[in-house]
Amino acid sequence: MTEITKEEKQDFLAGLHVGVLSLSDNPKGPLTVPIWYDYEPGGELWFITGPNSLKGKLLKVGVRLSLMAQSEEPPYKYVSIEGPVVSIDEATNNDLLAMAIRYLGKDGGEQYAKNSESGGGVIVRVKPERWLSVDYGKS
Repeated sequence: MTEITKEEKQDFLAGLHVGVLSLSDNPKGPLTVPIWYDYEPGGELWFITGPNSLKGKLLKVGVRLSLMAQSEEPPYKYVSIEGPVVSIDEATNNDLLAMAIRYLGKDGGEQYAKNSESGGGVIVRVKPERWLSVDYGKS
């Protein structure tokens, strides 16, 4: 049995993983790109992007997207969420700094945020509604 409990799914998604974001790019296939994201169990998932990037142009409130996070080492595990974009707002420097520190640590994150040419971009919040997951360590 490779099923994961609701709490295990949420805890895994809250861990530090590069997410793989997929959203519709009609009439083409879906756009699938790696992103930094953050999530607190029971809350909304959020990420920052440039409003003029391809993904930024495809994102609108109400658009549904998927995001998948996975372990890179065996036994493999993944959690995927699907849900609507619930808000898109201007990101602050503090938002960018928090995300950069999450992924690069304090010194690297501060340096990244200081040198970022993209500014804050936009902060996109997603409500996870559908969850898929597998933990091969449970088989």
